[in-house]
Amino acid sequence: MWLPFRTDDLEGLPEGLNYRFWDGDQDFPGDPGECAFYVVPYMKGGDVAVRPMADLRSVRVVQTLSAGIDHVEPGLGLLPDGVQLCNARGVHDASTAELVLTLILSSLRGIPDFVRAQDRGEWGGGFRPALADKSVLIVGYGAVGAAVEDRLAPFELARVARVARSARDTSRGPVHPVTALPELLPEADVVVLITPLTEQTRGLAGAEFLGRMKDGALLVNAARGAVVDTKVLLGELESGRLRAALDVTDPEPLPPGHPLWHAPGVLISPHVGGPTSAFFPRAKRLLVDQLNRFVNREPLRNVVITTGA
Repeated sequence: MWLPFRTDDLEGLPEGLNYRFWDGDQDFPGDPGECAFYVVPYMKGGDVAVRPMADLRSVRVVQTLSAGIDHVEPGLGLLPDGVQLCNARGVHDASTAELVLTLILSSLRGIPDFVRAQDRGEWGGGFRPALADKSVLIVGYGAVGAAVEDRLAPFELARVARVARSARDTSRGPVHPVTALPELLPEADVVVLITPLTEQTRGLAGAEFLGRMKDGALLVNAARGAVVDTKVLLGELESGRLRAALDVTDPEPLPPGHPLWHAPGVLISPHVGGPTSAFFPRAKRLLVDQLNRFVNREPLRNVVITTGA
């Protein structure tokens, strides 16, 4: 069992298993061919995640510590058939939802301008948009999207609209299918992207999507950078028609000198939606639960793909 946590940090691990600590170091902790349960190191990049996968001849489970799986997908074809790929659904809900709310409020209330003014020793004021009475559209209404709505609930919003791959009903209201976006986008003051990166969502926020957003609307991307067409977004920002708050970018990391750094109306955070103090206890609980399920031959949680199926 290859884990990115040391066993003395994980209370409740099943006994009798051979645990090896590997957090992406150059040297493997043992023969990859003997690994049955591979937990992908967190935030070490796709190259690290995939590096042992060609040699995981005995692996039965690959567990990510992120909700997204795009960083391991290039290695799935290297695995034997029947391997279960599990994501970390639920681990990042609180952290990511907190950041989304932070980005929305900071952008609307002009916090970056205040910080720059403080650096210059200048006092300024004026009216700013409030979140109250705004309409928010959440695109990618899964566990994180629901957590975002939970945190928006006290802010006296005019409306929350929800979009996912397919329509369904929730206790908070209907979830619309992606095909409803053309009708929903012009009504939203804030559009939150929290969808996984797939072939269907790559470039989703392109010319048509952004063009349908109302003048002055705020785009918040806490999904993956490639969900947004950066070139098109830059045009909308430079014209002053839209604003954006981005925790993820395309390219990423955003290189020095990229025009997105200095585009008007944009707030950028460096992909920090997940790594907070809330991550560790939730990630550890997930791993202990999954390993106990594995040993007891119980169904695993969060199975996204079974190779060869």
